[in-house]
Amino acid sequence: MTNFTEHKIGVVIPYYNAANHIEKVVEKLPEYIDKIIIVDDRGKEPIPDSLLYKDKFGDRIFIVRNIKNLGVGGATKTGFKKAIELELDYVLKVDADDQMDSKFIPDLLRPLLEGKAEYAKGNRFKDFKALRQMPFTRKVGNLGLSFLTKAASGYWNNFDPTNGFFAIKVELLKKLDFKNIHRDYYFESSLISELYFHEARIKDVPMPANYGDEKSNMQIWKIPFIFIPKLTKTFFKRILKSYFIYDFNIASVYLVFGFPMFLFGLVYGIYNWIHYASLGEFTPTGTIMLITVSLILGFQLLLQAIQFDISKAPKSVS
Repeated sequence: MTNFTEHKIGVVIPYYNAANHIEKVVEKLPEYIDKIIIVDDRGKEPIPDSLLYKDKFGDRIFIVRNIKNLGVGGATKTGFKKAIELELDYVLKVDADDQMDSKFIPDLLRPLLEGKAEYAKGNRFKDFKALRQMPFTRKVGNLGLSFLTKAASGYWNNFDPTNGFFAIKVELLKKLDFKNIHRDYYFESSLISELYFHEARIKDVPMPANYGDEKSNMQIWKIPFIFIPKLTKTFFKRILKSYFIYDFNIASVYLVFGFPMFLFGLVYGIYNWIHYASLGEFTPTGTIMLITVSLILGFQLLLQAIQFDISKAPKSVS
């Protein structure tokens, strides 16, 4: 049985306008949590004074105040730096709005302490009952973003990447380049994308999501405009680094030949279709064969590259 008291464990709580929830969140944390790092992200609601009472919470609480509002990701990064400074072994990120159930903290820590993963996060899509309770717009948005993030980050075996309830080894945090981790709502996606280059294993922990009276500051209609451009950039950056800068392997060969061949077939095919349609003539058989072969062969090579990329994804131990 895992003994959590043998390790220095901390919790980072990015705080922004959650005065009605933050004290309850802190009270629910297990006793073996050594340090509770609350990062004040300069909202309108100050941190309640009750959290500063020594007789109630002892010396476990550390209040870190950002100079200006940095967003949930920026506040969490501030907390990470404090966790490194405090020489913790493991740190969890818990939101201040009481939508994360603290009873799952042991489930997040256990894979890390047992050496099965370096990062463990919640997965709301492995619990069918919880999935039914999830608001429809969040369900559709998370499903779509999860698939796109799989491709962008390289973690094809993990789901629900935007889940902000996670635990990570501080030793791994020390290796990360915080400049590559975003401050805004893209924080979780950019974090796991950065983990890929350190071959960190990610463990999904099934858990339901709690949706209380706290409303998200993210407007649903903005999600595609915020995430899709960033995920596209992350995808091409990862492919370039993984297959042409840090390494050159069989998938690199597939991409070198497959992408230009498929693109040629697509562009040349569209051009000839428009050209001969405007002339009212049939496209020559040889031209059709060239286009068809280019498209099929290029597509097959791209599929092989994708298959290799999926097999290359870091996997946690079951």
